[in-house]
Amino acid sequence: GTKIYSTADKNAPFRFTIGDGTVIKGLEQAVAGGDGVPPMLPGGVRRVIIPQSLGYESLAQKIPGMQYQDCQEGKGVGPIPPVPEAFEEYQRFKNIYCNANRPYQPDLVLDVKLYGRRVS
Repeated sequence: GTKIYSTADKNAPFRFTIGDGTVIKGLEQAVAGGDGVPPMLPGGVRRVIIPQSLGYESLAQKIPGMQYQDCQEGKGVGPIPPVPEAFEEYQRFKNIYCNANRPYQPDLVLDVKLYGRRVS
């Protein structure tokens, strides 16, 4: 496959809160654990292969009169490449994962490093 976007390349880690519904199910499961997957520990590194059923499947649902879902950072589940900083990467992401005319979505491969947790 082709790398679409890397927060490591941008030196800007992706941040989210477990259980708040802002990330795809597969990423949350990879970090928090579940279905036989042990939870990650702070400082841990894991390569995660996420099937479409735990990825962006909902973004490719057909909507009458529309080819693409409105999939932008901050609208729906993430991670989604930020449009202003990564326009080309976002366009690739949109054409693959938000296109209702695409017959399938490929599995996602993410390299995840858990920096730790922040307690409010």
